[in-house]
Amino acid sequence: MKTRVTELLGIRYPIIQGGMQWIGRAELVAAVSNAGGLGVLTALTQPTPEALADEIERCRRMTDRPFGVNLTVLPTTTPPPYDKYLDVVIDCGVKVLETAGSNPKEFIQKARAAGVKVVHKCTSVRHALSAERNGVDAISIDGFECAGHPGEDDVGGLVLFAAAARQLSVPVIASGGIADGRGMAAALALGAEGVNMGTRFCATRKAPIHPNIKQALLDAGERDTNLIFRTMRNTGRVLKNAISDEVVATERRPGGCEFKDIHHLVAGARGRATLESGDVDGGLVWASQVVGLIDDVPSCAELIERMVAECREVFRDGALAFS
Repeated sequence: MKTRVTELLGIRYPIIQGGMQWIGRAELVAAVSNAGGLGVLTALTQPTPEALADEIERCRRMTDRPFGVNLTVLPTTTPPPYDKYLDVVIDCGVKVLETAGSNPKEFIQKARAAGVKVVHKCTSVRHALSAERNGVDAISIDGFECAGHPGEDDVGGLVLFAAAARQLSVPVIASGGIADGRGMAAALALGAEGVNMGTRFCATRKAPIHPNIKQALLDAGERDTNLIFRTMRNTGRVLKNAISDEVVATERRPGGCEFKDIHHLVAGARGRATLESGDVDGGLVWASQVVGLIDDVPSCAELIERMVAECREVFRDGALAFS
């Protein structure tokens, strides 16, 4: 299954496991890459740049195929040493960098000068065009269905993927709302040349998540996510549970709320503990609307091969019959 994305990244299938905080670790990443996709380590899951170097080496012991590293750059009062994490990516010989958050022009230039392919993840065509001007090799664009932060434009994938493919010269990778081969075929038909999945890969055997959390993803329907931080214009999509319900209720109370009012509910350490303990209502569980399409926990190889077969069947036989 050859596209510009497979050729750019050196992979068999145009399927990418996006960076996910606490989840993008060597076991899952290697499993995706061994199955013919591109696994992506999440740099900031590791507490230090040195720990990231160790994780890259651990991943290399599990796969001899290409994998990438995600580096999400966000404006904070005490930012992590982003430049040192990038140095580790370059020094360790990783050939693919997924950037997200801010459009870090200097990071893009430094990575590409070292021979690293840069895939920038964004949520709008205007930001994608800016990233293209700054020299990225491909754009991964998130539709409103996605987990994490879908932006503030509320544009779904059916429109966003097509609009991006029409205006960009670099390859487009469709992200958000994809869980099977039918969704992959739709994305390719709209002009994308690959797909990026997060939530679907959470419900696989190698995902470093407690079985209770995986079961919660299986049990959820397409309406079982919450949009949080809407009042702060930093929208995030998470699984509906007691914590996210409380966040939404707090944001909707008369007089509104400030971040300090919900910080104890949304703290990253609390979310990590939930993923590890299996207490579904213990913290935030980031998830997309594709939870309504997930009904099993396969291996990464089983999932990817099934998706490719479904996608090929759609294009071979036609998804629709006309009389």
